[in-house]
Amino acid sequence: MSTDTTTYVLVPGFWLGAAVWRPVADALRAQGHTVHAVDLTGMGERAHLATPQTGLTTHVDDVVTLLEEQDLHDVVLVGHSYGALVVTGAADRVPERVARLVYIDSGPLPQGMAQADFDGPETRAANEDQVMTHGEGWTLAPPPWAVLADGVDGVDTAAVAALVAGSRPQPWRTATEPVTLTGAWERLPRTAVLCSFGVDQVRQLAPHAPVFALMVDGDWSYVELPTWHWPMVSRPAELADVLGSVGQAAPVHA
Repeated sequence: MSTDTTTYVLVPGFWLGAAVWRPVADALRAQGHTVHAVDLTGMGERAHLATPQTGLTTHVDDVVTLLEEQDLHDVVLVGHSYGALVVTGAADRVPERVARLVYIDSGPLPQGMAQADFDGPETRAANEDQVMTHGEGWTLAPPPWAVLADGVDGVDTAAVAALVAGSRPQPWRTATEPVTLTGAWERLPRTAVLCSFGVDQVRQLAPHAPVFALMVDGDWSYVELPTWHWPMVSRPAELADVLGSVGQAAPVHA
């Protein structure tokens, strides 16, 4: 067990709640760290709180409230996928409470962009059609986990069943509400843990693709952990080790 302890706040991406982090959180706690895995409003055990007004700001508020109510400082704030937007927004609001930002197979989006913009206009249009047709006009259904997991090392039928059981429809406003930042988050060190794409791709795309533009300038470090987009499911022990190492490198504010 490490003699140096770090506080982690783990924020999931679309459709999932705190439970998806359980193997990673357990491993970090076994290393002696403090871990808060977050159920965002409308997700996980807080699914009953979802409304058509649940958006990105709602989820940023969730994380800021946790940091303030628990009086957390020197936190390693970890966001997976859409969670990247949430942790960036929270760090922008209370940078004095954050030691490092960690992005799992994701990164911050530029001012004015939304999560729905990431995959391009055709995918956004297809998702909007699904929302209107099957999501009562305000939720996006979870994906076909078994199809996505087919052939992925480390993801067995039990893991797929847990993903299915733990998924909830995503309030669509979280995808369409644009990022609003002051720039305060930019002074924080950040690490990208890259799983479905690598460092070379980031560096090649950043000058041309706005969605990658903020992933190269500033105090960045990178770790490649090749697997599918959900490494907390397929490679939880390795991800916990990566986070443990990153946490030990996080600066502590005096």
